[in-house]
Amino acid sequence: MWLLAPVSAVISIAVGTLLYVYVSKQDPGTEKMKDIASAIKEGADAFLKREFTILAYFVAVMAVALSIFIDPVMGPTYVFGAICSGLAGFFGMSVALKANVRTANASKKGLNSAFPIAFRGGAVMGLSVVGMALLGISVVYGITRNPEVVLGYSFGASAMALFAKAGGGIYTKTADIGADLVGKVEMDIPEDDPRNPAVIADNVGDNVGDVAGMGADLFDSYVASIVAGMILGRELGIEQVPLVFAGLGVLASVVGVVVVRVGKKGNPGKALNWGTYFTCIFFTILTFIATYLLKFNMGIWISTVVGLFAGVIIGITTDYYTSIDRPPAIKTAEASQTGAAINIITGFSYGLISMFPALLGIGLASAAAYFAAEAFGISGVYGVSMAAIGMLSIVGMIVAGDAYGPISDNAKGIAEQAGLPEEVIDVADRLDAAGNTSKAITKGFAIGAAGLTVISLLAAFQVLTNRMGFDLMRPEVLTGIFVGISVPPLFSALVMLGVSRNAFRMIEEVRRQFKEIPGLKEGKEGVKPDYARCVDIATTGALKELLPASVISIIITLAVGFIGGIDALGGFLGGSIMSGLIFALLMANAGGLWDNAKKYIEAGAYGGKGSDAHKAAVIGDTVGDPFKDTAGPSLNTLITVMSLVASVFAVLFVKYNLLALLSG
Repeated sequence: MWLLAPVSAVISIAVGTLLYVYVSKQDPGTEKMKDIASAIKEGADAFLKREFTILAYFVAVMAVALSIFIDPVMGPTYVFGAICSGLAGFFGMSVALKANVRTANASKKGLNSAFPIAFRGGAVMGLSVVGMALLGISVVYGITRNPEVVLGYSFGASAMALFAKAGGGIYTKTADIGADLVGKVEMDIPEDDPRNPAVIADNVGDNVGDVAGMGADLFDSYVASIVAGMILGRELGIEQVPLVFAGLGVLASVVGVVVVRVGKKGNPGKALNWGTYFTCIFFTILTFIATYLLKFNMGIWISTVVGLFAGVIIGITTDYYTSIDRPPAIKTAEASQTGAAINIITGFSYGLISMFPALLGIGLASAAAYFAAEAFGISGVYGVSMAAIGMLSIVGMIVAGDAYGPISDNAKGIAEQAGLPEEVIDVADRLDAAGNTSKAITKGFAIGAAGLTVISLLAAFQVLTNRMGFDLMRPEVLTGIFVGISVPPLFSALVMLGVSRNAFRMIEEVRRQFKEIPGLKEGKEGVKPDYARCVDIATTGALKELLPASVISIIITLAVGFIGGIDALGGFLGGSIMSGLIFALLMANAGGLWDNAKKYIEAGAYGGKGSDAHKAAVIGDTVGDPFKDTAGPSLNTLITVMSLVASVFAVLFVKYNLLALLSG
């Protein structure tokens, strides 16, 4: 029955390939549009090539260590996971770089022509993520029939995701901050004005951060949730159930992608939401039928559905606190009239408030899944793991909506840079507005999914180490908790300082070009900025800054395990999970809120573009940029990576730890 997983994975990849062909056949527009798109593609390809080259060394070293110290099979499995994660991101970004200019050109014909290109371009990313992830798991499991070896595949995917998300996030915010602060605030020119030297780097950042990065992030959580469910299910003799349910989720996502239509009224936001709701309902029906026909315990199905709908509710909550037409964003925009300080205080406060309903939702979903499973006679902990799988079951559809965002954002930028008519830019702007909301919902969904996933991984860690409980008052456990709590804020600080340092270099370069290139500020015909220099600054700086933050989290996890042992590591994981969720929700939601408060003013409120309120809101948005696109979403992957390191190296921590040696 588990063969449903690889079959559905192949179907997903096949449909994604057909959509890729569809997007590629669309008209890319004028020569000027092609030139702009080509510059964006060149920058994105250069970044990925240099990033993957650096990461190849890390992957090779880690693979050798795993093969020598853990299991000879674990190293190749780890490499396979890293490759699959990287390929999914590369394929998705490749089509996004084709879809952006084609969406811009189709905007000439109206919303109904442009939306399918942007969405189907995003769907290639979504279907590639779930297809590659599930096919990889199926191959490893089919060869080894051992979920613990599949853990190595998950670790490889997670390590690649951490680097991709952190590196892409640093890149995109370096360019975005440089373009906004000098362009909008100092020079008083539009966001995507071709005179701005950082504008191409900004467009590149949308792809390497929001497409490749977010795809790797959800690839990582998706794989980890399935592996945790398989390890816990092995104890109950039902280790193949997660593969069956994941396969049905892929099929539901494929159908959901196919049925999305913008409709005669032309509401892209409504179309994206309808696609998500349809996919959820279809998955619920499919899994109920499978549960009945295959005679699975009904508690498994209930737990899965609880997780699925908890994800939707968390996404809706995120939408409320970040959407441009909701009270939090409007109040923050209103506060901008008094300057940047009150804007930042207001946005940060709403970000703090937004944590409560999301964390409550994760807690209630965990409890409901636990008791539903217990009521039907199976392990409550297994019920929680199936809730995580339920939440991530429709990840193909979720990533499709997320990747739609940067495609439509790029389309708007290309339309402006190419000098297309205002009515065309307005169509692209409507697509972009829906994309901003879909990205915010996806971030909330991803954080909620990561929360349930790492809880499942903690339970799997307990099973693997035969430690089914931790005494919180034991000094090693308590110390581990406090160390774990400190890692997410430490990581966040390191990546945001990386953005700060790199953005400083970008701002200085943009200012230099405006000062030293005659006629650039005035837009004199034939005068062009040096886009390539800004792309190089963003690329070089991002790759330099991503390694310390990413590697230190793995080193600290290993240090806690080898010094304090399994009990200290259990406390460490618990502390990092709670701290990581808090910081991830705060930063993702506050950042999205500041962004849409700025856009609310740009739509004409409180003086509109160029007003003092607008300049204050731009500063708030600049503070929020590394919150929502660098540190916040990277924390999902961080806590997953630390949980996987703990489980993969558990056998060594049991045998070799300083605390055990000192105690005799």
